[in-house]
Amino acid sequence: MNTEDIAVKENRNDNDMIKKADLVRVFVKGGIISPGDFMKTIDTALRLGTDYIHLGSRQDILFPVRNKNLETLDETFSEISTPYDTDGEAYHNIVTSYTALDVMPTTHWLASHTYHYILDTFDYRPKLKINITDPVQSLVPLFTGNINFVASSTENFWYLYIRFSEWGNKPWCAPDLIYGFDLAKVARKIEELEPLKANRGYEDIYKDVMEALQLNTQPAAHQLDYPEPNTLYYEGMNRIVGGKYWLGLYWRNNRFSIGFLKALCQLCLDTDLGKISLTPWKSIIVKGIAEKDRLRWEKLLGKYGINIRHSSLELNWHLPVLDEEALELKNYLVRALDKVDISTYGLSFSIKTRHMVLFTSVAIEKNASGGKDGDSYNIMYARDFNPNGLDYIYYVKGVSREAVPPLLIELSYKYYDQLDIKKEEKVQKGKEAEERKIHKYQCTMCLTVYDEKLGDPASGVSPGTSFLSLPSNYCCPICESPKSAFKRI
Repeated sequence: MNTEDIAVKENRNDNDMIKKADLVRVFVKGGIISPGDFMKTIDTALRLGTDYIHLGSRQDILFPVRNKNLETLDETFSEISTPYDTDGEAYHNIVTSYTALDVMPTTHWLASHTYHYILDTFDYRPKLKINITDPVQSLVPLFTGNINFVASSTENFWYLYIRFSEWGNKPWCAPDLIYGFDLAKVARKIEELEPLKANRGYEDIYKDVMEALQLNTQPAAHQLDYPEPNTLYYEGMNRIVGGKYWLGLYWRNNRFSIGFLKALCQLCLDTDLGKISLTPWKSIIVKGIAEKDRLRWEKLLGKYGINIRHSSLELNWHLPVLDEEALELKNYLVRALDKVDISTYGLSFSIKTRHMVLFTSVAIEKNASGGKDGDSYNIMYARDFNPNGLDYIYYVKGVSREAVPPLLIELSYKYYDQLDIKKEEKVQKGKEAEERKIHKYQCTMCLTVYDEKLGDPASGVSPGTSFLSLPSNYCCPICESPKSAFKRI
């Protein structure tokens, strides 16, 4: 039994007594925190009577306290200029995909300073959920916010997607790309319009924003192309460009020991690592570990018995915080699937026991009330198994707990079958796109150019005629060289 399993047993009774309302939420803007600020945060949690913290799906830090000493909280978080909340969910953290840098593929112009500059422009506490993400990565979901800024292919210009769950699941895309340093202005203005109270359409909200602000925009000439979801692996010691490493840490029960975290922060300070990243999958990533310091990190992990070799089947789950029922169901499903040695490569899973925004390819949803035979569950999957589309389809409804594992196996086969179909469709689309392209061909003898867009009206060839469809006796209108003398340019 590893340390995580022991922690689950030791804390099960304590967890049953703690409710979400007992948590202090610390807003880690963008999921980026310095080791010094992290150290002060966990020291405060320790002073208030807990020896562990939780991580939230919005890259925030949560810890339970039964006596919310506001004086102690104010003292700490005013010193490190970090907002916190003890009264429900009036405010929300800003989520970014900064944590995916060096861990997953990245849009070519995005760098760490880009995120920092943009985050610095947010000088207020958002009441709406805001996401600032790179569409190339799949570690941080794109559309779990009310206001979602997604990087475009044009440097420092962003798509704007607005989404309120009360108005339907699909996000609405603005017709313009927004300049990076205007994102905070747009988000703040949307919040000032109080869209949830006014219940106005997305187009009207955007129109009001554009009329109120002087913005640097560009027309969104192309729709956002959702990349294929990648299998997440955010754990372990991994080499990156430049000979350095990133370390991913995950605890199955989402209870990160303060003793270990203090040692981690101290080692970051000792080895000149300035940032710690939090992921929506309730894990920690430390980037930039030098080769000369790698042994010190491995000793730290060994000293505290930290497991960094969980299977991908174990890692790719999203559960609500402080939901022992969801954790128990997840552990049951992981064990059941592991026994049959099934592959879930490419898939991710949620367990939905209460209202939550889904961002995984498969979701197991508990029905509101159990039937005469006990609890029952629905299984949903994202269309094309891509959660970015936010379009979920029911696979089955009202099945027993014991029926869920074999149905997940069936669903995994469905996923792999559609991969072959999608691959064939992609190849066919590529061929069709190539055929639709306008090409130019040049005579190698006299350098005359045949442009398919213009054709050769003097020779009776109309505009738009592809070179390959020209008759075999076609010749250069200038030097009369045969068709075979032309080469594509």
